Amino acid sequence: MIELDSVTKVFSLSKDQRKIVGSSELRPRLFTAVDSVSFTCNSGKVFALIGPNGSGKTTTLRMIATMMSPTSGVISINGNNTADNGRLARKSIGFMTNQTALYDRLSPYEMVKYFADLNGMEKNKFEKRCSKIFSQLNMESFSNKRIGTLSSGMKQKTSIARTIIHDPDIIVFDEPTTGLDVMTSRAILDLIKNSKEEKKTIIFSSHRMEEVQSLADDIVIIYNGKIIFSGSKNDFESKMDSVSYDDTLIKIIDNA
Repeated sequence: MIELDSVTKVFSLSKDQRKIVGSSELRPRLFTAVDSVSFTCNSGKVFALIGPNGSGKTTTLRMIATMMSPTSGVISINGNNTADNGRLARKSIGFMTNQTALYDRLSPYEMVKYFADLNGMEKNKFEKRCSKIFSQLNMESFSNKRIGTLSSGMKQKTSIARTIIHDPDIIVFDEPTTGLDVMTSRAILDLIKNSKEEKKTIIFSSHRMEEVQSLADDIVIIYNGKIIFSGSKNDFESKMDSVSYDDTLIKIIDNA
């Protein structure tokens, strides 16, 4: 379970950044990326965090993944405050973004094993888990090739395998299918569905509303760092004037 209670993230701006976000008369020194955000993600459900670029989605997900700390508020992972024990929380989390760094000289197998070792996995458990994941993602044909020679889709699959090798209870996906072909995107979406069946807690961001429609149980819309909608998939659909999820998202943002 993921719980956010009044979470805020404020960044200090450099001189150049202040020129971008403010007028010549009023250039703020601070920028609030996430403003008093609260929501709960339950196990066995898929939670979609959506909104325009720059709305605060990635910052929120990075705080959940303990990659940055909130300025104020509380983030709890399975009941544990991440500020009190970030290391314990990280063991329960798998975090993947479409910009996840990989080592070009390693093979997917070596990359995944490296992260398994970081998480203290036993060899037998790793081999069994690795075989299952590589089969699910159809990675067997390139598992021993250098990552630097692989396509973007193959690299993304490697990132996913790296993210979930330690069998985390909570999986955080930040726009996992951006820029990918149809087959690779489908493999990722199938993995999310399988993780839901395993009663894991899943939160993802996406600009593809068809993915939200297909996967999400609960939806939060964040805009300018604030939550402007929070509810179930049925709650979201009750606001639809048409069959389009995209149109409904735009309407909610316009009315915010």
